[in-house]
Amino acid sequence: MDNTRQANCNHCTKQNKRKTQSPSTQAGHLECKAMTPGLSDNLQQISDARKTAVINNELCRLQVDIIALQETRLPESGIIRERDYSFFWQGKAADETREHGVGFAIKNNLLGSVIPPSEGTERLLKLQLQTSAGLVSLISAYAPTLTSASELKDRFYDDLSAAISKVPLQEPLFIFGDFNARVGADHSSWPTCLGHFGIGNMNENGQRLLELCCHHSLSITNTFFMTKPQHKVSWRHFRYKHWHQLDLVLT
Repeated sequence: MDNTRQANCNHCTKQNKRKTQSPSTQAGHLECKAMTPGLSDNLQQISDARKTAVINNELCRLQVDIIALQETRLPESGIIRERDYSFFWQGKAADETREHGVGFAIKNNLLGSVIPPSEGTERLLKLQLQTSAGLVSLISAYAPTLTSASELKDRFYDDLSAAISKVPLQEPLFIFGDFNARVGADHSSWPTCLGHFGIGNMNENGQRLLELCCHHSLSITNTFFMTKPQHKVSWRHFRYKHWHQLDLVLT
């Protein structure tokens, strides 16, 4: 495989080719629709400014610096500056259905280090940070669900693979995503991608994601750390009431 990235699974970092520094900022990701309970059952009735104000307050409470956002459901692309954070997003055209959408929330005191996104889709958006060690690339991703058409899944993973390939090997890369994928816990079959702390069983979307990680030598960091059971999962099946780990961080 050309330009294979070497992964260090024990620490979820790239050795030799991708050299990452100890992080000085707190980062994560979140589904925006989860920030609107109690305001209205109809998202169309909540103004975009109101949504970002609610998220701003929640991020302050969580004390994070950078958040990748999924399911923003905002049209086109744009920037909104709130009291503490600025929001960058990419969505569908204004005349299309308000669905999907990705973005970032960046603490305002970091804006001087941000290279704003110049292009993206309603499922992928890349942003860069200028740090003392050089550029760092961040990608916010929202993958099609398990029941989506194969063509949609193929397009998403082709686009994500192309975006990864454009990042220079020496540049640290972090992908924050709602991948709608269960990657399971089979460390022996995917030793460079999965750690020893995965959960559940792999599904079709999970296999797609693991194949992408294997191709680009990426690690799914959620599976490399022992955490409390309630911190391993992020979504509960509405019918079967089982909890799953769908929101993942790749590096």
